[in-house]
Amino acid sequence: MIGITGFGGYLPRLRLSRQAVAQANAWYAPSFAGRKGTRTMANWDEDSITMAVAAARDCLGVGEDRQHVRAVFLASDTLPFAERLNAGVVAGALTLAEDIEAIDMGGSQRAALSAVAQAVARVQSGAGDVLVLAADDRRTRAASQQELDYGDAAAALLIGTDKVLAEYLGSSTLSVDFVDHFRASGEDMDYHWEERWVRDEGIGKLMPRAVAAALQQAKVNAGQVDHFIFPSSFAKMDGQLAKACGIRAEAVVDALLDRVGDSGLPHGLLLLAHVLERAQPGQVIVVAQFGSGAQALVFRVTDAIGSFKPVRGVSQWLARGVEERNYTKFLAFKGQVQLERGMRGEQDKKTALSTAWRHREALMGLVAGRCEVTGSVHFPPSRLSYDQGKPLQDTQKPYKLADRQARILSWSAEYLSYHPAPPHHYGQIDFDGGGRILMDFTDLDVGEVDSGTAMEMVFRVKDVDERRGFTRYFWKATPVRVASANA
Repeated sequence: MIGITGFGGYLPRLRLSRQAVAQANAWYAPSFAGRKGTRTMANWDEDSITMAVAAARDCLGVGEDRQHVRAVFLASDTLPFAERLNAGVVAGALTLAEDIEAIDMGGSQRAALSAVAQAVARVQSGAGDVLVLAADDRRTRAASQQELDYGDAAAALLIGTDKVLAEYLGSSTLSVDFVDHFRASGEDMDYHWEERWVRDEGIGKLMPRAVAAALQQAKVNAGQVDHFIFPSSFAKMDGQLAKACGIRAEAVVDALLDRVGDSGLPHGLLLLAHVLERAQPGQVIVVAQFGSGAQALVFRVTDAIGSFKPVRGVSQWLARGVEERNYTKFLAFKGQVQLERGMRGEQDKKTALSTAWRHREALMGLVAGRCEVTGSVHFPPSRLSYDQGKPLQDTQKPYKLADRQARILSWSAEYLSYHPAPPHHYGQIDFDGGGRILMDFTDLDVGEVDSGTAMEMVFRVKDVDERRGFTRYFWKATPVRVASANA
């Protein structure tokens, strides 16, 4: 049996109010006045790589040994680097083995489903478990329909053969050059074609063929489908497609458009991860997406579904959201408006790539060194253990800090230096079991932290060298929050 052995997701904490967007643009686009709900909004230090890492950690959980993961497929249409292996950055942050295969995928909103199909084929060949990640952080034009519809998110599936939670039954793909929207190389924003044409000639004719073929390969009747996933920002499109395919109306899965928006490429897997949180043994799940053709996958939930829980899951990510009504902040975080930085924001941020390579485990994986003699933890790790009065050499072993709880020893929040989201919060963090690092804080409100506040680690953008186009990543601390259970 081959299928899903783990799942997870990630939603940014900030949720942009659609009413705030409508009010800011009422002078130009008064037709948006009635739009309600929120859409997820990535923080300034989040992108497709950091969100993919967050979803992967939600799926994999806390574990020193991740040797069972033998490949990482990262699907995204908004990868930060055109010539640098983005999946390799993710693998480093997850401290995966260096001999794994890492692949970037994109070019279509159904690329995440293609990644799952390729992962199944790889597992069938006996090559080990595959971690499939999908993330998008898309830009839109101000006062556009997409600005209200889009959202930022990531999802993760682990495909393997051990303790399968949802068995893979079959799939179908149609690869045709039906252009509903496109984005040329070097451009930041999509160009969309007319909605009715896309609905009638694209989705309406291509998707039923793909779904029917997938069900035929899976040997499942349309009436047996318990959960039907088809993400689309077109109103009632998922219900219309289900009816055309012979699938019961009650099987249609809520696409979370009112709270998340349409996250694009990862949205199908995000909804699948959400469904798996509540799925029952024996239920059949169909997940389908449209883009440069059509694709559909079919799964059957197994008796093992109750044996797994993600670290948080989509439900808790939903519950932890905080509404953001500052439209200017949204534009600034997306890089669509340039705010005054002052002289202190003019420093050169060139990254020394040789130094980054030599210290890659510490910088990417937050790996410290623990002295085998004294038990003390040192970051960054080095050949010398510098306990007072006990200088020792070559006694440190790798000691991972990313999944360890920590607390604030001392902190500061200041406006003196330039920061994309002032005030700039940072401080000394003490880790349970040893280790102390001076690091930035993120995803918090003024007055939310103090000495002794429990913190957890998140992988984020440290800064961006805009002159050379290089993004530097590191870990930051964020307050530990207990999400409500009413997601």
